[in-house]
Amino acid sequence: MSTQTTAKRPNAFLEIIFNIAIPSLILMKLSGDEYLGTVPALIVALLFPLGYGLSDFIRNKSMNFISLLGFLSTLLTGSIGLFELDVEWLAIKEAAIPAVIGLVVLISGFWGKPLIAKVMLNPLLFNLDLIYQTLENKNKTQAFKARIQWANHLLSSTFVFSAAMNYLLAKWIVVSPAGTTEFNEQLGEMTLLSYPVIAIPSMVMLIAIMFYVVRSSMKLTGLTLDQILNGKN
Repeated sequence: MSTQTTAKRPNAFLEIIFNIAIPSLILMKLSGDEYLGTVPALIVALLFPLGYGLSDFIRNKSMNFISLLGFLSTLLTGSIGLFELDVEWLAIKEAAIPAVIGLVVLISGFWGKPLIAKVMLNPLLFNLDLIYQTLENKNKTQAFKARIQWANHLLSSTFVFSAAMNYLLAKWIVVSPAGTTEFNEQLGEMTLLSYPVIAIPSMVMLIAIMFYVVRSSMKLTGLTLDQILNGKN
């Protein structure tokens, strides 16, 4: 049990600062020729999310699937700007990353190992031994698995929403050719807007799914919230 608790939890505030705020400000304010210039500003802006991801990898000695996709996303964004590719590729890339995650979540359910179970049914939060034993005693295990499968589909749909919104946001904001100052500024604006427009609604949907899982656990087991939650840790 000690090996799993040694990994440090990500700091949400630092993630926003290094992955969104600083890169956006650099792209929007320092891309002009009188400052860093188009290409140097893009490189410097991309160094922050790349550096944060690398430091997180060094701290935790592991890189999960989502972190890897985030790294690839940053790399692809830089490639589109540096090689001056058509901006349509940016919109495709923005949609592809969450779409891939959503597909993995969906497939995990058909494999019999729904990803949502790993994400939400955490032994540090829930008294899983009591929940599973009670479900077995009440012959409700299959009903619970069906609820988790449905929750997994809902989780996959949040990534579909994110993919669609990412594509529309990129098409709406980033209209200038790659390699220009305007492209950098628009890229920074898109990154900044992605948090309130996409991340917050996705988080609300995630909380709603979490509430559904907790309510399902309580309803099928007959246990109270205090009994379901793991108060020992």
